Amino acid sequence: MNESARVAAVPPTLPEADTGFEPGDGHEALAATPEALLQAVLAANRRTTNPRLRQILDALLRHLHAFALEVGLSYQELEVGLDFLVRIGKATGPEKHEGILLADILGLATLVGLIDAKQALAAGGTEPALIGPFWRAAQPLRENGAHIAEEGTPGERLFVNGRVLSLDGKPIANARVETWQASPGGLYENQDPDQVDMNLRGRFETDADGRFSFRSVRPSGYAVPVDGPCGELLHAQRRAIMRPAHLHFIVMANGYKTLATQIFDAEDPNAYRDVVFGAVGSLLHRFERQPDDSFRLDLDLKLEPGTMRVPMCPLP
Repeated sequence: MNESARVAAVPPTLPEADTGFEPGDGHEALAATPEALLQAVLAANRRTTNPRLRQILDALLRHLHAFALEVGLSYQELEVGLDFLVRIGKATGPEKHEGILLADILGLATLVGLIDAKQALAAGGTEPALIGPFWRAAQPLRENGAHIAEEGTPGERLFVNGRVLSLDGKPIANARVETWQASPGGLYENQDPDQVDMNLRGRFETDADGRFSFRSVRPSGYAVPVDGPCGELLHAQRRAIMRPAHLHFIVMANGYKTLATQIFDAEDPNAYRDVVFGAVGSLLHRFERQPDDSFRLDLDLKLEPGTMRVPMCPLP
């Protein structure tokens, strides 16, 4: 074995183990009480070097222990919960991200988005909404005014005319706008072997006036996937499983926080009982019928100043 291979084969040195006790406390045996256990677990986290991670873990540990005490969690119930989490991972693949779906149906993803956008919302910014599990990397760059629906895609014609603006209403040029939607049949193209690859998806750049536009078909509502653990949870809760018709948008521009949002069809009855709690605030729009029976959607997307971050894309 050469030297580089020998060194690579040696496992990295781990930090000195933390017993969970501070020096000078006598290293007494852990008392068999929930209070003593929580203090020991929190003490074990004190050596976490990243301050934000330490803060998050401290809060998670406190709330997790309090939750188990509140409901009197049994070991059998713990096993069921752990198995559920394992199956969430196993159910994630190229057609869906079950973990994102779980955060969505629990309202967690919407909550985090609202927390992150608190200042923007106070200043009149566009409400955020879920990225969801169906955004794909390398969506095709298209010219403004292009058709994102491939020939043969059924559905009523739709023209989308949008503007990307700062909070004070100034146009943002050269912003990147990603959009995607389900077909009128209720499936995203990566779920449907009958659709052309990257159908109903596109990436656009705004012009000098902050404008972008594209042609498509009017979207339809659909049921979230229920063939995995999330479906079992929804069934146990006796919940509806429908999402209202919507278009997804992610907007990125230098000097501004990234906006992930959705625009919902206000005439869809499920807009007021969205299974993932995403249809909030002013995100409900009317798709205006035109004289030729097509539909038009006009929208402004307002961005908050800050650091642009490209979100994690769930699908290739």
